Amino acid sequence: MTSIRKEILSCDDQKLERFILKNDYLELHINSYGVTIEKIVMTDRNGSLTDIVLGYEKIEDYFKDSVYMGCVVGRVANRIANGRFTLDNNCYQLAINNGPNHLHGGLKGFSKMIWNSKESTSDSVIFEYISADGEENYPGQVTTTVECALRGNTIVLDYQAKSSKATPINLTNHSYFNLSGHDSGDVTNHIMYINSEYFTPLNEVQIPTGEITSVKGTPFDFTSPKSICKDMPAGGYDHNFCLAESAGPCVRVTEPNSGRVLEVFTTQPGMQFYTANYLNNVQGKDDAIYNKHSGFCLETQNYPNAINQINFPSCVIQPGGPDYKHRTVFKLYNI
Repeated sequence: MTSIRKEILSCDDQKLERFILKNDYLELHINSYGVTIEKIVMTDRNGSLTDIVLGYEKIEDYFKDSVYMGCVVGRVANRIANGRFTLDNNCYQLAINNGPNHLHGGLKGFSKMIWNSKESTSDSVIFEYISADGEENYPGQVTTTVECALRGNTIVLDYQAKSSKATPINLTNHSYFNLSGHDSGDVTNHIMYINSEYFTPLNEVQIPTGEITSVKGTPFDFTSPKSICKDMPAGGYDHNFCLAESAGPCVRVTEPNSGRVLEVFTTQPGMQFYTANYLNNVQGKDDAIYNKHSGFCLETQNYPNAINQINFPSCVIQPGGPDYKHRTVFKLYNI
């Protein structure tokens, strides 16, 4: 049985909502600004409760956020090379907000919007956002819903979107996990398994080269579980893994001291594994300070820059359908 409690919040004269979903396994706090996961509270193997996602103390801090803390990013997650793409013989120039590239939907993407909490069920809340035609210079009016459910020891995120014109779309959640506890510091002792035999190498500005390369013999081989730090590149991980089709988890992360385990299941073709390489003295909740490698993100999504790579899975939806529809599940337990 999941209970749901709603709180009304305000920031800069704007009203928003926080929902607290709780059952015998987990407690999930999520607000309507960017559909942001603020807290996930669970026990360790000894029964001690801990919040395992990074976040802020005050709602105002989320409005000032620049590291995409816990939010849903879009219209297109990840990077688009030079902020440019061509679709149906029309060239679109987007905002450049990450080196020479466009990142996570632009200057004011989906993560910076207050979503409407459309409805709730016995164990979920459905958020909706309508993105205007031309918003951030993307074509088409896009209606997006994200259903966030707490079912047993799983958090289920269902993403749907439809558009009035052909448009690229790629949505993900950008939670920073630390299974030791959000304020525990470095996560590189966590044991990582990724069900992926291929990854997409990057150029010097973090855009995929277009190659799809075997992980064998590289630091990107997590097909056998290993600590994050074992082969980690000097700058950390911020790379897309091409996920194998499987009924099992695409990712399993274990924190050996607490016994906490996170498994991820998804319908998406890729997963951006990011080790919080750019966190630097970020003031978090409970007086925590977040620095490099204080958390990790498991961003289930399409491949980066897919709109400009013909050999990557298509990220374009059409007004006649099929619509965008994907699911990601976070399963949490102890060993």
